[in-house]
Amino acid sequence: MSAEQTDNLTETSGRRRSRGNATYWLGLLLVGVIVLAGLISFVWTPYALSDMVGGRLEAPSLQHWAGTDRLGRDLFTQLMIGARIALIVGCGAVVIGAAIGVTTGLLAAFATRFLDDALAAVFDILIAFPTLLIAMLVVAAREEASLGTAILALGIGLSPIVGRITRILTKQVLGQDYITAARVSGTSWGAIVFWHILPNIAPFLGVNLALQFGLAVMAEASLSYLGLGAPPPNASWGRMLQEAQGTVYTAPWGAILPGLALFALVIGINLLADGLRDRFDPTKGAA
Repeated sequence: MSAEQTDNLTETSGRRRSRGNATYWLGLLLVGVIVLAGLISFVWTPYALSDMVGGRLEAPSLQHWAGTDRLGRDLFTQLMIGARIALIVGCGAVVIGAAIGVTTGLLAAFATRFLDDALAAVFDILIAFPTLLIAMLVVAAREEASLGTAILALGIGLSPIVGRITRILTKQVLGQDYITAARVSGTSWGAIVFWHILPNIAPFLGVNLALQFGLAVMAEASLSYLGLGAPPPNASWGRMLQEAQGTVYTAPWGAILPGLALFALVIGINLLADGLRDRFDPTKGAA
């Protein structure tokens, strides 16, 4: 390779690294603002959630930073509580989805050929159904709408995606020479999973789980919009959008602000995941 080609490759790699860092930090900023608002809401909000502290449909002002809704409740307080709900649902759904998906994915990777093919087919069939549809079926089966039900439903809906990715990543790791060496040395399969497989698939699986977090937040907002999410007095962004649809022309801030918050969190999560993927991708500096 000539010196000119080397310089071009270095310059290209530098530009890719710079774009990756910008993507990472922008995503971190967007997510950080939402996380901070959600954490603060545990200890402080401008007003009580159910208090009618102003006139109906007041515009944003110094007293009510995001205005008020049709009942005179402070919208900024609802936005903060909505951030908390989004974080709780997203984290809870990802934990449940990861617990189910990683377990079944590992079982599929270690199973016999017949069982592996059967589990892979189940993953593909479930993935063909939208996560929101699976979540709606779970909520309907439990015959109640609650925050816990929404988290459980979304976790179950996300698990086939996590399971399929875990199966693929695990099979790739099992084909490596160091796994063969570990088996020859007498290492048990449990130790191999704990010390070799999970640490090697964790970075790539973590990026996917970040994307699933954004998907869970969107699905929870959709469930709440349909009345199947967290019930009142919880203030979900999806419920805020549903309540504001009747006044969108007279008080558009009631729909715009929760929509922007939802957009910022989902886009931030995707940018953060994209930045993390660039950092974990060993070929990003290749030509």
